[in-house]
Amino acid sequence: MTVQPRFFVTAASGQLGLLVVAALARRAGPAAVAAIVRDPARAASLFPDGVTIRQGDYERPDTLDTAFAGAERLLLISSNAVGQRVPQHRNAIEAAKRAGVARIAYTSVLRADTSKLALAEEHLQTEALIKASGLPYTLLRNGWYTENYTASIPAALTHGAVIGSARDGRISGATRTDYAEAAAAALLDEDAPSDAVHELAGDEAFTMAEFAAELSRQAGREIPYVDMPEAEYRTALVTAGLPEPYAALIADSSAATADGAVFDDGHALSRLIGRPTTPFAATIAEALKG
Repeated sequence: MTVQPRFFVTAASGQLGLLVVAALARRAGPAAVAAIVRDPARAASLFPDGVTIRQGDYERPDTLDTAFAGAERLLLISSNAVGQRVPQHRNAIEAAKRAGVARIAYTSVLRADTSKLALAEEHLQTEALIKASGLPYTLLRNGWYTENYTASIPAALTHGAVIGSARDGRISGATRTDYAEAAAAALLDEDAPSDAVHELAGDEAFTMAEFAAELSRQAGREIPYVDMPEAEYRTALVTAGLPEPYAALIADSSAATADGAVFDDGHALSRLIGRPTTPFAATIAEALKG
């Protein structure tokens, strides 16, 4: 008898999506998993053998009805189209309701309802759409990926400094793998309440100065953290080649870090995945290897 997929993941060819699909395939078996992507032909080699691949595009609601057919549990991974997320997510939520999905999970942001992060607004609006849909839901309010910081290591090595506007704000970072395993665990949870909310963050918090000190130790040379006003940091990012809106968002997030926006000591993430989260020193070591 052919096994039909139960667990569906949108934006499955993205960095987080690939890890979630792999985690679900390990735990539930690849035949139980469907990966929703914009271009199935290009994504065919990315997933474990046996995973169903379907086309689905947030911008094309007609593709989502077919993509979600038969789904029991759906992970809606937030779009990376900042400024367009809400209408895109609305399309997916409405399609999930039409498909009769039994539970929808969504990758939101830490404390979306009280966060000072500018990017929290679209997440909060999406959460409201999910609640209004009437579907049982799980909100995965993810904290910061440690990879947000290790991605800047090449520039830090080149210029001899880590820069930002975070002052001495503490960052409860965890890896994408940590968050992906949490998403898989939440999707597989048979005992979740109809309105589950998980505030997810790493066990170990660090400041940017501590991050720079650990990078210095591992790199074998002094790479200080240079703190600067938000506007100056934004300008530095634009000078480095980032588009103005993206630079403004990064600078805003860094400044909000100074006020505790990405600190959390609840340890909900490690409880959900059943192990400690990945130390930031290990993530730095992995980045330096590459």
